[in-house]
Amino acid sequence: MASLGERLREAREARGLSPSEVSEKIRIRTVYLIAIEEENWRAVGAPVYIRGFLRTYARFLGLDPEEVVAQFGELEPGNSAAEPQYVANPPGRRNHAVTWVAACVAVLLVAFVAYNALTMHRQGQAPAVATAASASPQASPAGSPTTLAAAKGALAERSATPTPGPGGRQSIALVLSAPSWLRVTVDGSVSMEGTFPAGTSKTFHGRAASIRVGNAGGVDVWVDGKNVGALGKTGDVVDRAFEL
Repeated sequence: MASLGERLREAREARGLSPSEVSEKIRIRTVYLIAIEEENWRAVGAPVYIRGFLRTYARFLGLDPEEVVAQFGELEPGNSAAEPQYVANPPGRRNHAVTWVAACVAVLLVAFVAYNALTMHRQGQAPAVATAASASPQASPAGSPTTLAAAKGALAERSATPTPGPGGRQSIALVLSAPSWLRVTVDGSVSMEGTFPAGTSKTFHGRAASIRVGNAGGVDVWVDGKNVGALGKTGDVVDRAFEL
């Protein structure tokens, strides 16, 4: 049986495509495609990214993605891309990781509660503003139609203005709940690229943005202050474009 890299290369060559042509179609860098065909897993990265790239590449070539990933999993235990044996880690290390993730979640919850409290406080100040305007010597007499209309207009304008989430309008924000490789391009320029740990958060401003996520289930996305959630499942490689 042909090796995994040979199967992928033969399927690509049967379609008459070069690695660079495939790269343009599935948005995986040429250097990674070549490394996969040569089974140079160390050059690709962590197993979670390798499996995501294999699924995308196999699907494009008309192969069974799960069968390709399963063949990758049958590699020799000594292969650098073998699945990490987290069960064998010392309990103290696992507890440390769980505590660290819990702390990140707690920080996000505190920030969310504080943000809601500030929003409610600002909305509660609207009646006071209307009362101060009616008591001003230069304002119309209290209870006059002009004063009441002005107060209602101010309240309607304030309530009609949406309160943005993280990043606000014309922005895109990323919050990582699990490690992931990311590439963020804003208005045609790469603003962020690399592998980042859980707890990382970053906000970008511009008119258009595109995101490539190596572990879609571990990244929450906020667009123009609205949480659109994760872009896929854990281990999925996803590309998305957004107009801000």
